[in-house]
Amino acid sequence: MSEILVERHDRTALITLNRPEALNAFRVEMARDLMEAFGGAARDPSVRAIVLTGAGRGFCAGGDITFMQEVMDRGGRFEDFRPLVESGREIASALQAIEKPVIAAVNGPAAGGGMSLALACDVRWASEQAKFGQSFVRIGLHPDWGALHSLPRLIGTSRALEVMWTGEMINAAEALRLGIVSRVLPSESLLTQTLSFADRLARAPSVAIGEIKRSVRRALGYTLEESLAREIDAQERCWNTRDAREGFAAFLAKREPRFEGR
Repeated sequence: MSEILVERHDRTALITLNRPEALNAFRVEMARDLMEAFGGAARDPSVRAIVLTGAGRGFCAGGDITFMQEVMDRGGRFEDFRPLVESGREIASALQAIEKPVIAAVNGPAAGGGMSLALACDVRWASEQAKFGQSFVRIGLHPDWGALHSLPRLIGTSRALEVMWTGEMINAAEALRLGIVSRVLPSESLLTQTLSFADRLARAPSVAIGEIKRSVRRALGYTLEESLAREIDAQERCWNTRDAREGFAAFLAKREPRFEGR
């Protein structure tokens, strides 16, 4: 059975990490397949939103400890471990570049690289059973898969240091308080509600959605003048779309707009 499952829900691609017996821990091959799944969804014009989740009771336990032990047994060369770390860099970069919304439905523990993967998504919704941990330090390692960039921007430097230094697991309620996730839902309704939210975004004007994502992702590195210039550039692109004209027409006619994504 494939370790990465891809399903279509109308205009949304649902990507599921599928190693439930290992809490969906990453092997190198699995990371490559995930990269292909994201790439396929990004290139498919009929896909307008992406949801990522895990099979079974976990979201993702991070890197496969069995693989790491095998590397140690072969002499512990970092070059043998590097492919798993490098795949995380590729995935985090790809997620930022995808113009479509990417929502993580975190259904259970997200530890180490699993938490980093969730952080690389645009939005995180969690079940009441979800837990988050930058657990790298517990085995003497450094956070990877983009956490160094994403976590301090979400919760601030001091809190990010505390989370990374201790490696302690954070429950869903605390993750919500800190701003790691934006919603906590009952386990039985997490995926349904996340897909519903994704469908809402998929039916929105996709050029505007993509421009907003690009702007917000870059905003923390902008000066005020750069932000103002970016707003005007993005506004011009959106203004010149058919969806903008449809949006105005629908507003004036007091009807629901029918966006085409162009």
